[in-house]
Amino acid sequence: MSQTEVIPLPAQHGGRKLGWGLAALVVAGNMIGSGIYLAPVSLATVGSSSLIGWLICGAGAMVLAAVFAALGRLQPDADGLSDFTGRGLGRFLGYQTAVAYWAVSLTGNVAVAIAGTGYLAFFLPILKTPVWAAASNLVLIALTTTAYAFGARWAARLGAATLAIGLLPIVLAVAAGVIAFSPEVFAGSWSPEGKPLVESVPASLVIIFWSFLGLESAAALSKLTRDPARDVGRAGVGGVALAVVVYIAACVAVFGVIPAGDLAHSTSPFADLAARVFGASIAGLVAACAVLKATGTISGWTLLGGETARSAAEQGYLPRVFGSPATPGRLPLSNPLINGAIMAALIVASIQPTLAEQFNLLIGACTVLTICLYGLCSVALWRATRSTAARVLAAIGLVFSVGAVVAASPGSIIPAIVVFVLASFAWPLVKRPPSGVAAP
Repeated sequence: MSQTEVIPLPAQHGGRKLGWGLAALVVAGNMIGSGIYLAPVSLATVGSSSLIGWLICGAGAMVLAAVFAALGRLQPDADGLSDFTGRGLGRFLGYQTAVAYWAVSLTGNVAVAIAGTGYLAFFLPILKTPVWAAASNLVLIALTTTAYAFGARWAARLGAATLAIGLLPIVLAVAAGVIAFSPEVFAGSWSPEGKPLVESVPASLVIIFWSFLGLESAAALSKLTRDPARDVGRAGVGGVALAVVVYIAACVAVFGVIPAGDLAHSTSPFADLAARVFGASIAGLVAACAVLKATGTISGWTLLGGETARSAAEQGYLPRVFGSPATPGRLPLSNPLINGAIMAALIVASIQPTLAEQFNLLIGACTVLTICLYGLCSVALWRATRSTAARVLAAIGLVFSVGAVVAASPGSIIPAIVVFVLASFAWPLVKRPPSGVAAP
């Protein structure tokens, strides 16, 4: 999970449009972020066999990126996921998508704050304790919420400023793996709990897919590319493929140097890897970069959560304290304040004995909910097109989405069900669009 950057349209600035290769780099940059920072810890019980899960999730992510690219070409004026599902499946599911994606933004943001605190604990070990970890998470959320309250540009600038910084820990981790990779360590960590692959790999898919959230940004590139009909699909699949290569290299590097048993107790796996290979000073640099990138990602997703709530309120899906159709695009101060309060409550409510357990709890719920939305968008594509190729793509995307949810633990599935059920109870209050908003 990473922040989605706001990219100005080249045509508006006198520049040239993007080729598919450069557009693919944009898609990859929107995914490769702080989502990977605690993944090795979360996957320590699966061990190096999680490599299989990375390959499966990578293939599924490429299919889903192509689904969103197709939707973007068919409906270039759509306003996000809720518009795709609203147009294809009706206002009720459009409403469900808007509420669920808002919940994902807030829940995912808390998980990213936990990742940031994990790397802060490299410098301040006291942050490994639940109470101090929660305090650190609250501070990170408060800082980025304040930036957003001052205006979307502040939050966007903070997110964009940390984009390149966040790649350094991954680059150094891969370099460390190249230098110190041990086939014995990698093989010894293959299945730490001794479970068969048919049991351990499916259970790891939800944890792994967390790092691919943001793949839907491919749909935003239709107006940026020279030939949308050809380039958007290539950019989406190519960008995800690049992310897959980076993630697999990082996974192999970590499990090839640090035994799975040691990773299970880490809060900053990439910093620990750098410390083993390059020394404490480089490890400190890696941890600092990870904290900065996590802060930027929180800022970006605070922006996304607020804008999702504003857009939903303008469509009549959420109360007008988040936004009003009478003043489209205007952000009331109550929006970031309420979102910040909800995230603070999530931090307190999800406290676990270790940061890794709290992180896993949140990303499991967040990822399952997002995959459900991806499945709905696959169905929306099926209904929006008569192209056989696009319908085959939609069918594969739906099968992957259903399979990933079925493989998830009940603890990750139940929160998604709760969100959809609670939203359904509120539906009678919002089923009529506000004046000025046309029903799909």
